[in-house]
Amino acid sequence: MADIEQKIFEKDVKIIPVISEKARDLMQSQNVYTFKIFPPSLNRKEIKKIIENKFKVKVEEVRTINYPKRKRGRSRILSVRPRFKKAYVKLEKGYSISIFE
Repeated sequence: MADIEQKIFEKDVKIIPVISEKARDLMQSQNVYTFKIFPPSLNRKEIKKIIENKFKVKVEEVRTINYPKRKRGRSRILSVRPRFKKAYVKLEKGYSISIFE
C-alpha cells in the first residue's frame, strides 16, 4: 500500500510563544524568537513557511528540539505532559514579531 501523505493546514497548527528570561534575552540580543509547536511532526521547512505567512516576516534560520511526553504527579493521581516541539526562529535584520513586545 502506498504511503498516504498527510496534509497539514495552518488552521490545525498551534504556535505558542514562549515567554521566559532566556527567550527574552535571545530576542533582544540575537533576534531569535521561541515558540512551542503543535503537532510536533512538523519539520523546519514547514515551520519556516507557517511563521513567515502568519507574522509576515522573513525567517533566516529555524532550530528545533523535541520534548517527549512525561508522566508527572506524586500521589495516586498522575497526569501526562504531552510531547511537543520547541522552535527557535531567527529572523532577518529589520524584522520583528509584535506579540513579544
